[in-house]
Amino acid sequence: MPAQQVVILGSSGSIGTSTLDVISRNSARYSVFALVAGKNVDAVYQQVIEHKPKYVVMNDEDAAKALSVRLSGVATEIMSGTRAMCEVASHDDVDVVMSAIVGAAGLLPTLAAVESGKKVLLANKESLVMSGKLFMDKVKKHGATLLPIDSEHNAIFQCMPREMQQGKTTDFSPLGIHKILLTGSGGPFLNRDIQTLSQVTVAEAVAHPNWSMGQKISVDSATMMNKGLEFIEAKWLFDCQADDIEVVIHPQSMIHSMVQYQDGSVIAQMGQPDMRTPIAYGLAYPDRIDAGVQPLDFSRMKDFTFTEPDYKRYPNLKLAIEACRLGQAATTTLNAANEISVAAFLQGKIGFMDIFKVNEQVLSNSVLGELDTMEEIIDMDAQARRLAQELVLRQVG
Repeated sequence: MPAQQVVILGSSGSIGTSTLDVISRNSARYSVFALVAGKNVDAVYQQVIEHKPKYVVMNDEDAAKALSVRLSGVATEIMSGTRAMCEVASHDDVDVVMSAIVGAAGLLPTLAAVESGKKVLLANKESLVMSGKLFMDKVKKHGATLLPIDSEHNAIFQCMPREMQQGKTTDFSPLGIHKILLTGSGGPFLNRDIQTLSQVTVAEAVAHPNWSMGQKISVDSATMMNKGLEFIEAKWLFDCQADDIEVVIHPQSMIHSMVQYQDGSVIAQMGQPDMRTPIAYGLAYPDRIDAGVQPLDFSRMKDFTFTEPDYKRYPNLKLAIEACRLGQAATTTLNAANEISVAAFLQGKIGFMDIFKVNEQVLSNSVLGELDTMEEIIDMDAQARRLAQELVLRQVG
C-alpha cells in the first residue's frame, strides 16, 4: 500500500515539528508532500533536507527567495503566498492535510483542503472560531473528513460513541451524553496573586508549566483565552450548545478532557502532555500507531486536582464564552481582537491585563450582524483588527 501524502500547514511550529516526528516514526505509512511555513528559513531548510517534500510554501516572499538560494540544486519547488498554500492543500495527490498555522492565516488553506474533500487534521482552532457554521457546512458538502488535533478536542472525540465519531449522528440525547468537560491547566498564573497580574512580563507569560508551545498560544493559555477559543471550537465540532460544555481547571494536564453521560458515567482520555499522541491518533484513525510517547506511570502520579475557573483571574475566558452565546460575528470579532492584542503585548506595547481590555472594548464597540459568506467573515475580521489597533495605539485609553 503506497504511503499517504501529507501536507503540513505550519511545519515550523510546535505542532508541525511534532507531526514530522510522528511521520518519521511511521515512514512506511506517510510521506511529506508539502511543507507550509511563515518566515523561519533555517527550520524549513532542515525539514526539506530530511523529508524531501515536493513543494514548500513560505508565507513571506523574501523568506521563499532566501530558501530557494539555500536549496539550489534540490528538487523541491519553492513558492510563496496564500494562493500557493491553497494549491498544495487541495492538490489531487494529497491524502491528509495537517492544519497547524496559528491564527486567521490558516483559514483559507484549511478551507481549500476541506473543499477538496481531504482528510483534515484540525489544530487551527481559529478556522472554527472565525467561520464555524460555514466551515462545518463545507465539511459536509464536500465529504471531507475532519479530525480534531487540539489535545482537548481530540480527547473529547476519543470519549464519544463511535456513531458520533463517524458522523452518523450529532444528537447528544440518544447517545446518553450529558455534558462535555473541557479541561485546562490554568496556565502559569493559576496561583499568582491577582493583584500582580498587571505586572506580568512576556517571559513569564510564555513559560507554560506543562506544554511546549509557540508564543501566541502560550500567552492565550496564560489568559485562558485559549480555553475560550477551544470552548467555541467544541460547540462547532460536536454540534452542541454553550450549556453543553463546562470548563474544568486541571493543573496536571494528564486528563485532556472528558465526556459526562446521563447515567453518571464519565469517560476521560488520559496521557502525557505531548501533542504527538493526538497527532498520531488523527493520522491513523481509526488505527493506532507509534507516537514516540511514553505511557503514564500511575505509580508515580501523586494527585489529580480539579477546580472551577475563576473569572476574575481569567476574564478573557468569560468573554469568549459570552461571545460563543452571542454568535458567529462575536466570535470572529473576538478572535481578531485577541490576535492584535496578544501581538501588542508580545511587542511590549501594552500590559498583560490590557489584552482583556482591548478584547472587551472591541467586542462591545462592534456591530454584530449576520455573517453568511466568507467575504463577510473576512470583512468583520478586518474591522475588528482595525479597531483593536486603534485601541493599542491609544494604549487602551
